[in-house]
Amino acid sequence: MSTRTAVVTGASGGIGAATARKLAEAGYHVVLTARRTDRLDALAKELTADGRSVSVHALDVTDRAAVDAFAASLDGRPPLHVLVNNAGGALGTDPVATADPADWRQMFEVNVLGVLNVTQALLPALTASGDGTIVVISSTAGLDTYEGGGGYVAAKHGAHVIAQTLRLEIVGTPVRVIEIAPGMVKTDEFALTRFRGDAERAEAVYAGVAEPLTADDVADTIAWAVTRPAHVNVDLLVLRPRAQASNYKVHRTP
Repeated sequence: MSTRTAVVTGASGGIGAATARKLAEAGYHVVLTARRTDRLDALAKELTADGRSVSVHALDVTDRAAVDAFAASLDGRPPLHVLVNNAGGALGTDPVATADPADWRQMFEVNVLGVLNVTQALLPALTASGDGTIVVISSTAGLDTYEGGGGYVAAKHGAHVIAQTLRLEIVGTPVRVIEIAPGMVKTDEFALTRFRGDAERAEAVYAGVAEPLTADDVADTIAWAVTRPAHVNVDLLVLRPRAQASNYKVHRTP
């Protein structure tokens, strides 16, 4: 295919980095964005060594001025075809009665306002390309709830609603909205961040689960959805490991 451009937020690790790899392999010029530029630089070095086309931009999706400046720097050259809203994360598992509002605020800022900021800033360019795709990486937490997940669940419900509402509002334009909602994904950092560096608690999340999803599993699904013909829209794709039947029903072996 002719070179197309994709922006991936949160590309410094996990699902974001894996998605960048998959889209680069598919022939996209991938714009890597995240706060940790050292990791972005390492990923860019890896991909360019394989002959892939990438560029790096430091970006905090919660900083609207920075997001607007980033959008201006792209300037429509080359045209932008894909935005993968991947930046997100969870903090804590406290019940609603005792949760720290600061944690909820931080989760809302990145998972909801971050998606809103980048989507609003890049939607004109995606529309101007004549064939744009917006991907929202939500979660099964955005479709159902579970004890101790209130803040994260609320934030991911917000991301889910952005995808649903935007799809209604821009129907008839040359931009589709795809939502990918992964369940249990084992990455190096998600659970570790949620438990504030407590490796034992983080590992316990996956205890006894034979094969939780990997970042590559999710990235492969994202790349598949993005590379469908332009008239095909994957509205919502829920992705879980076979061992997980719901947010709270998981098969574990001793």
